[in-house]
Amino acid sequence: MYLVVLCTVPDAPTGQKLARTLVQEGLAACVNLLPGLTSVYRWQGEVQENPELLLLCKTRQERYPALEHRIRELHPYQVPEIVALRIESGSQSYLDWIGQNT
Repeated sequence: MYLVVLCTVPDAPTGQKLARTLVQEGLAACVNLLPGLTSVYRWQGEVQENPELLLLCKTRQERYPALEHRIRELHPYQVPEIVALRIESGSQSYLDWIGQNT
């Protein structure tokens, strides 16, 4: 089974470091960095609004625990967003590529 893992970061340097590490360590086959987000959320009883980037990490289910652990190690947030979504279908050659690279 393959996953797309969503993770927000505060800035491009943080996102690039995290993406490169996940790919180099074989925890993700590919990480896309999507800039231009504004996140509105409740933190410590107050509504916050901040610019962020969204990382889309493609991986296998078997690699998810290690990927989550590594994100937690490197992420600057106390409670980082880490949400895994199952890939229900996709190009078999692309899915095979994810498998070969994770």
